[in-house]
Amino acid sequence: MESMPSTRKDEFSLPSDYHYLNCAYMSPLSRRVQAAGEAGIRRVAVPANIQTEDFFSGCDRVRELFARLINAPNPQRIAIIPSASYGLSAVARNTAVERGQNVVTVHHQFPSNVHVWRRKCETVGAEFRAVRPPIDGPDCARVWNDAILEAIDGDTAVVTQGVVHWTDGTPFDVEVIAARARDVGAAFILDATQAVGAMPFDLQRVQPDALICAAYKWLTGPYSIGAAYFGSRYDDGSPLEETWLGRVGSEDFAGLIEQSELYRPGALRYDMGEAPNFILVPMFIEALEQLLEWGVDNIQTHCRGLTRELIEELVGEQHPGGPEPVGHLFGLHVPEDVDPEALQARLCAQKVFVSVRGNAIRVAPHIYNDAADIEALRAVLAECGMLTPAA
Repeated sequence: MESMPSTRKDEFSLPSDYHYLNCAYMSPLSRRVQAAGEAGIRRVAVPANIQTEDFFSGCDRVRELFARLINAPNPQRIAIIPSASYGLSAVARNTAVERGQNVVTVHHQFPSNVHVWRRKCETVGAEFRAVRPPIDGPDCARVWNDAILEAIDGDTAVVTQGVVHWTDGTPFDVEVIAARARDVGAAFILDATQAVGAMPFDLQRVQPDALICAAYKWLTGPYSIGAAYFGSRYDDGSPLEETWLGRVGSEDFAGLIEQSELYRPGALRYDMGEAPNFILVPMFIEALEQLLEWGVDNIQTHCRGLTRELIEELVGEQHPGGPEPVGHLFGLHVPEDVDPEALQARLCAQKVFVSVRGNAIRVAPHIYNDAADIEALRAVLAECGMLTPAA
């Protein structure tokens, strides 16, 4: 792994006076990813350039790279999906939930990981449990994790959540929660969109049954593509689309008239239709290769270095026993006398770009940010009286 400079800002096309602290909303494209997309457009302009093997090689490269990123031992368990909601819908379709059982998630989970399970519960007569944080404050993460564990019981069919909370970065001890889900025979499903690519994740330690990840946030890829891991629980599942590329023998274009009923191995049956997209796939490959070159642990270290002092100044030290706060995503809970949207507009006027989620200003730096970006944020927060001395 190459040595890590303090920032990779010069590898992106962000204007020099922008303080873009909003990767949890959408990552800017690096120059390399942008160039891959432009090359893809030129390529499809002359379809004679696209050969039979090209329908498979790009997707296989995505599988290989994403498997390396999450430490999945078998790339064939990675599917190419268009969105997190698509992957979660495929999982929900193939996860048994019966009347009287329950599905456990966290309060204010991202909607794509709520609607599909709530509908399933309503359809079969199961309970949908959204676990609220029992307290506010710096010890919230530990207590919230404990509450999730308590909500899982012998009637739990599914536990589905993020690695961190998408609104404010609250970290969840997913390894412990996954073990509890296994103890009761429940499926453990992760929407890792707000974590993978920005912080180390080891699939073999956590052992989720499925993991879903959109590309356009921390994977620094394009919109409308992503990757999903499907474990052995879903080996005999029914995909959302019956694609011809998902069948054995699909690489023999002349033989497609035979219309095989057998699926290709692993998770390939769950690929979206037209998965080999000759523009988005090369962009996704470039983004994944770039992340692996940078090193996800280096990215998290960089973000922690930028945000640690500000987080401590705003919310105080984390209490012992709780999960360590992440550096790439945190929420600034706005005082009652401050309008979050007005604060966002004030930040935007200073070219500081963040998001409002609930009553929090969500701050999400990445490898292209530097100390000047954090100081620009700090200056506006100080003007609004939101900063207090560090504990």
